[in-house]
Amino acid sequence: MHRPKWVTGHSVYLNRMDYLWTPWRYAYLVDADPSSPKGGRKGVPPALAAWPGDCDCVFCNLIAATRFAIEHGMPAKEAERAGHIVLRAEHCFICLNAFPYTSGHVMIVPYAHQETLASLDHAAALEMMVLAQRTDAVLRQVYSPHGINMGLNLGQAAGAGIAAHLHMHALPRWLGDSNFMTVIGETRVLPETLDDTWERLRAGFEGVETEKLSPAPPGTA
Repeated sequence: MHRPKWVTGHSVYLNRMDYLWTPWRYAYLVDADPSSPKGGRKGVPPALAAWPGDCDCVFCNLIAATRFAIEHGMPAKEAERAGHIVLRAEHCFICLNAFPYTSGHVMIVPYAHQETLASLDHAAALEMMVLAQRTDAVLRQVYSPHGINMGLNLGQAAGAGIAAHLHMHALPRWLGDSNFMTVIGETRVLPETLDDTWERLRAGFEGVETEKLSPAPPGTA
């Protein structure tokens, strides 16, 4: 927003930047799971707690616990629902953000525990981008957003809550979604539960396959 500034009796607009402080994100930036008990295994949902290990990584724990449950007889869809994993591909998986900025906030995560994009295997990096295209299509279909935020925060200084294991954020956005409740009340108002989000996106991904993605409109490619 630009405010007028009086100069020699006249109102003029100066091209300057205003700031909207977002304190509700601070807990996410300093601790990926502030509700997790000290010494507890982060990323392991109660329904998948039978897995005995601990990789000391939210994402590695989540996928290991999910695989363990499936290998020991839990139906794959039930295990993935418990972990809010929307899709498992060859090199990466897509899961919901446990602390979403908006409904539909997902993360595309390589199975490999790597900190930088440069260190990621070529096949995994390529699949991540293919899944990003698919995620774009699904979010637009399911949520009809005005726009989409998509990107990587590499390193704690860049805003990564889980800096040791790179991941791509993708979330639908709407004009005015940073409203009074967010900026003043330090509260995000989300219209659906994570379980509901998982159901909607799971169905969306099942209906949008990579080879069925629509080509870009003329003049936008």
